[in-house]
Amino acid sequence: MKQIAFALAFALAAPAAWAADKLPLSQISNYLNGLKTVQTTFTQVNDDGSLSTGRLWLQRPGKMRFEYDPPNSAVVLANAGTVMVFDPKSNQPPEQYPLKRTPLSLVLARNVNLSQADMVVGHTFDGTATVVTAQDPKNPDAGRIELMFTSDPIELRKWVIHDSAGGQTTVLLGPLDSNVRVDSDLFSNKARRGSDDR
Repeated sequence: MKQIAFALAFALAAPAAWAADKLPLSQISNYLNGLKTVQTTFTQVNDDGSLSTGRLWLQRPGKMRFEYDPPNSAVVLANAGTVMVFDPKSNQPPEQYPLKRTPLSLVLARNVNLSQADMVVGHTFDGTATVVTAQDPKNPDAGRIELMFTSDPIELRKWVIHDSAGGQTTVLLGPLDSNVRVDSDLFSNKARRGSDDR
């Protein structure tokens, strides 16, 4: 379950001639800061190559919900600085850990500033998209996140989480429905069985 919600390999660096096509970090920061809510579907590629699908809701700052489709059916919540993993197949309490110890905290931060010293460790263009590799400079041991953005208009399309244990998980996003009303109850730790069951 530790792979849940933590998202292919490193994006290949583009030839230098394409460098001008990269989205500037300031532009990406502005996009993320303007992204208040998101709802979409996702496909997750786990470290062992297995696939999971589900739905995702995001509310910045600090809130995210993953609902995994059967047979997984897990729910992952990020709220109040904590990530909780609810496994319907387990009788144990939800697994919990601090959000700041995960690279997703960079996306959920109140103010995203990719120009901050030592935050971005990779900034490339692969011919179709800009790939930013970032880490929390205060918690570099928490892992790093690769964010892939397309342009015209800017949109987040994928992220890859590289965790502190050397594993990696990819999340491919469906069409983003952004800056729409999202039910705040989705981020309650009581909403464990899925949004359709509340």
